[in-house]
Amino acid sequence: MALSTLYNAICRGKWFISFREVDANLLLVDRLLSHEASLQGGGKLSDDEPIPVMLEHEGRLMKKNGSFDGAPQGSTAIIPLHGTMLKYGTMCAYGTTEIAALIREAADAKNISSIVIDIDSGGGSVDAIAPLVDAIHTAQRQYKAVVASCSLCASAAYYVATYCNEIMADNSIDAEFGSIGVMMSFMDYAKYYEKEGIKVHTIYSNLSDYKNKPFEEAKKENYAAIRDEELDPLARDFQENVKQNRGARLLLDTEGLLRGRMFYAREAVRVGLADTIGTLETAAARSRELSAQMYIDDYIHSKS
Repeated sequence: MALSTLYNAICRGKWFISFREVDANLLLVDRLLSHEASLQGGGKLSDDEPIPVMLEHEGRLMKKNGSFDGAPQGSTAIIPLHGTMLKYGTMCAYGTTEIAALIREAADAKNISSIVIDIDSGGGSVDAIAPLVDAIHTAQRQYKAVVASCSLCASAAYYVATYCNEIMADNSIDAEFGSIGVMMSFMDYAKYYEKEGIKVHTIYSNLSDYKNKPFEEAKKENYAAIRDEELDPLARDFQENVKQNRGARLLLDTEGLLRGRMFYAREAVRVGLADTIGTLETAAARSRELSAQMYIDDYIHSKS
């Protein structure tokens, strides 16, 4: 089941993803498409290896054991978002639905005062974003600030990070931000089937002449419709969300800022893609400050 979920995501998905993330997975993709990969008893990665959540309390990092209720009072939950983002868990990666469930669990726990999402990801599928954004909003509604602590934070991962209260680079050496853009790929098996003596016939109703039209045109190497109707709307939405979430911090006249360019940490802070640079412990401390400020702001607002 987990293998078919991964195969399906690879073959049909639209992607907010950096090409370095694609390149890193080419061997696995090749094995999947050639049917060389096997389940090997496999369900999801999380079936065998629970998502490795950390806690930070009074400057000390520790592994989470059991539920969040066992954490010291006032702890910060540190939840990883690592590798290629897919909506559902597979044999190779945790799904964002699983990570989002952990964020909600932390938001509901009385012992947890704030949340850090530890991001090291070049992005992933478009449908992987919404579960995380919804979970971040859930935490914020409960006065628990969410800070993104980032190494590689590109494409879909950056989309998610913009919904956090603040974005922090975890180092000034190799932390990177950006790749704001969208791409799509699909496999055309026509020549393979033809070689095997198989001819595929696709017949549309007279009343369905627009059904799958951009895709059918793309198979003829006419990509204009799929760019205009499938990809450009997603790219515009991505850009608008970044502009809305980052606001006046963005230097919008920076070349390539919203069109796929990547920026190292110091430059990312300068152009407004990130807020500051600091360690994971710094991000945890900052998230608690922001949680406290959320309570104060709400109290002031309730009295005005």
